This record gives sequence, C-alpha cells and structure tokens, in this order.
Amino acid sequence: MGVRLLNRTTRNLSVTEIGKEWYERCAQILVQAEEAEALVAHLQAEPRGLLKVNVPVAFGVLHIASRIAELLIDWPQLRIEMTLNDRTVNLADEGYDACVVIDKNPNPAFVARKLAPIRRKLCATAAYFERHGLPAKARDLAGHNCLVYSRLGTEKDWCFDGPDGEEWIPVGGNLRLNNENAIRQAALSGLGIALLPTYMVGADLQAGRLRSALADYTASESGLYVMYLPNRQLSPKVRAFIDFLLSRFGPTPYWDAS
Repeated sequence: MGVRLLNRTTRNLSVTEIGKEWYERCAQILVQAEEAEALVAHLQAEPRGLLKVNVPVAFGVLHIASRIAELLIDWPQLRIEMTLNDRTVNLADEGYDACVVIDKNPNPAFVARKLAPIRRKLCATAAYFERHGLPAKARDLAGHNCLVYSRLGTEKDWCFDGPDGEEWIPVGGNLRLNNENAIRQAALSGLGIALLPTYMVGADLQAGRLRSALADYTASESGLYVMYLPNRQLSPKVRAFIDFLLSRFGPTPYWDAS
C-alpha cells in the first residue's frame, strides 16, 4: 500500500491509525462477501416447512384457493396453512409469514408488493336495464335501485371520476348487504345495480351475465398487495409464495380482460 500499517519492534507489535482503518474496511468487505454468499445459498434452497398466510375471503376463494395446489405441486416439501378473513392481521404477533390485502394505502410498517390493481364497475343484468333504462350520467343513479354494501358503515354515496370531475352520488335501494358476493348474487337475479370489484364480476361481464354501465366514469381504485415482514433476507417459502402470486396477477389481471 506504500504506507506503514504496523509498528514492529523486537518486543512489541502495534497497529498504526492507517492500519486500523484499513483493517476495519477489509473486515467489512469480508462480512459483506460472506453475506452475499449466504444469500445465494439461501435463495437456491428449496422452499419447505409450514407457510402461514392470510387472504381476503372473497378474493381468496375465487382466485387463490382454487390455484394454491399448483404451488404445492411445484414445491412438495412445503405445507400451507391459509386463513381466509377480511380483518387486518398482525404478521408478527399472529405468526403469519405473509398476507394478501386489498387496500389503497398498505401499512408502511411492512413490505408491500403490489400484485394487481383493484377496479370496480357499475353493473346489472341486461333485463334490469331493459326495465329501468341505462343510466347516462352518474346522477341518474338516484332513480335506480342500487344494491349497497354496508359492511364499511352507512354508505349512502358512491364516488366517481367522470367528465365533470369527481362526483359523490347519493344512492339507495331496497336491499343493503354486508357481503359483496351476496350483492353479486342479488345483481345477477336482476334486482338492481351494484358497484363491485372486477375480480368478483369480471367473469360475469365477460360472459354477458352482467352488463356494465357509465363507461365514462371510474370508481376509486385500490390495490392487491402481498405483505411480509421487513427482513433482510426472505425465506425460500415466502419468496415462493410471492413469486407464485406475481406470476398469476399483473397490471391487467385476467378478470379485467376485455
């Protein structure tokens, strides 16, 4: 190095100030190299053991539970305990490895990977629109039988972004439900107009069982996220679960296909 790193005498050996700094930097490099080597070995390890995850009820039934066998076929050493509920879970306190959430602003205390956008559509059966007319403006919904999702509280307004900007439309009808799948069933029966996420009614719209309305208006969007604890290294089982989800959803998920 062209500098003195050590002071040597016949009886003593000491490190110079430059030598001390050089040693500490080299030690850091060795630690980082060992961590990099361990990371590569960790990533190459086969996912195994128990994976505990939580997913939303409706989305989990429709789009995860029916496909989770594919993950287990790919990784036979893996076991999965999946709970389905819509409450917020605490990953650390409840022992979950990961959770799937639908939210606008996921908890910043955890790592959140966005899987897909969650869009909502106004929809009803063609027979309903034949009887009551197709709304041309958002304000026309005031004259329709709207099927209201009551789980989040006493919602009486639906919010849209349209040609005239943001609009809050008061809605009402003869049926309020605290379950979106029940609202879908009521809409399929021809009872009224529903505002539902496309992951739930996308197949109905594609098959013509439901018809969308107000194409010039968009309801507020949220996102589908997989969340996990902010560790320095992901375990192989959590990484396999995340990769599994990422490979099946995306910016234009299959339920939003035209």
